[in-house]
Amino acid sequence: MLYREAGDFKTSYGADNQTFPIRFDRWAYWVLLGVAFLVIPFVINDYWASSLLVPFLIYAIAALGLNILTGYCGQVSLGTGGFMAVGAYSSYKLMTAFPWLDMISITLLSGLITAAVGALFGLPSLRIKGFYLAVATLAAQFFLTWLFNKVPWFYNYSASGQITAPERSVFGITVTGPNTEAWAQYLFCLVFVVALAWVARNLTRGTVGRKWMAIRDMDIAAEIIGVNPLRAKLSAFAVSSFFIGIAGALFFTLYLGAVEVNEAFGINKSFLILFMVIIGGLGSIFGSFAGAALLVLLPVALKAVGVDLLGWPTDVVAHLNLVIVGALIIFFLVVEPHGLAQLWRLTKEKLRLWPFPH
Repeated sequence: MLYREAGDFKTSYGADNQTFPIRFDRWAYWVLLGVAFLVIPFVINDYWASSLLVPFLIYAIAALGLNILTGYCGQVSLGTGGFMAVGAYSSYKLMTAFPWLDMISITLLSGLITAAVGALFGLPSLRIKGFYLAVATLAAQFFLTWLFNKVPWFYNYSASGQITAPERSVFGITVTGPNTEAWAQYLFCLVFVVALAWVARNLTRGTVGRKWMAIRDMDIAAEIIGVNPLRAKLSAFAVSSFFIGIAGALFFTLYLGAVEVNEAFGINKSFLILFMVIIGGLGSIFGSFAGAALLVLLPVALKAVGVDLLGWPTDVVAHLNLVIVGALIIFFLVVEPHGLAQLWRLTKEKLRLWPFPH
């Protein structure tokens, strides 16, 4: 078998502590990036971009953000949809108020604004936790969607209450608006996904991430050994909201183009991203991608098989999707609480020991 460590030795602490210690994993990672950047943009079409690739990349960013807060820091949040709405409306206000700003700056600034809002709503975590914190973040969800729906300034006093993304370009290539090419949207999202995944990986493996995990495992013990709970929890809320705000900005500007807050960023969006994290695996970067991929691919696959192949009614297939997602959540909570990430780790361990897997 190719998946072996024989002859794969390390000569430094940095090499021994790298993200992919096995040479085969490193080569697979670079091949995957090469295909993502150099192959897919030339073969992608509008259907694959709008149905699979672009929503997968955007939801992966949102799942990464929620996983930082819930998986690594142990702070339960049900306000993800509201924070995505902050990112979306921030990007809309920036695009309309500052037409000269480029899309990269607009997206990053939207993330920073969401980070500030997230840190503000994270203040209750200093006094409450668990179920009570979940209720507090759920209140943030309802308050934010109410705010964007009832204050006309946020949607520039539009009669319909809907916001529409103006046309913007990056290096002369249009990435928002009706004239956008599928490959341009895909590449723009892909760059953010790779950059933010790299940031998340380094944060969670460093001092900041260790403080988050100490708070998650036992906050009182963490405080005794010198971890400042104020800084740790608020930094987790800020970083998580930064990721989610960028996901919300991309979801509005590149994917949908026009949104209404209750339809696009309601409570269902918060639960969807939470399910991605639960199914993918709490406290895992790979789990965020795996959960997002599964829940984006599942309705597309069910439609292809149920509606197109078997001729089932669309509403039956939609309800079947909900049943399958619910069954998956129950399965992973009972059988494998660490989700798809743990199953992937076990599979790799068996491959390393084949033909004598334990």
